[in-house]
Amino acid sequence: MPILNYIILSIALFSIGIVGVLTRRNAIIIFMCIELMLNAVNLLLVAFSKMHMNTAFKAGDLAGTAGTDGQIFVFFIMVVAAAEVSVGLAIIVMMYRNIHSVDVNFLNRLKQ
Repeated sequence: MPILNYIILSIALFSIGIVGVLTRRNAIIIFMCIELMLNAVNLLLVAFSKMHMNTAFKAGDLAGTAGTDGQIFVFFIMVVAAAEVSVGLAIIVMMYRNIHSVDVNFLNRLKQ
């Protein structure tokens, strides 16, 4: 599969995530859109990593670790995303317990 297909899919997913973050008011939907953007970046990193590995193999570098850098970055992004999920969901649950809503615009009234 050509790299252009992965780039187009990643741009589409990232754009959907940005539109969701900017237009939605529900904290859970915003949270899911942020995760969608992280997964779009992960897809692109893996695709470029695979492309780099294929070009290294064609050049005769069969020794080894070419193309694994992007996959290692994806692993660390997934670890950070897992930590973000636990903290973010805890914040959303506490917000719902205190104000009985997950509407982000309601938080603006708490500034006073």
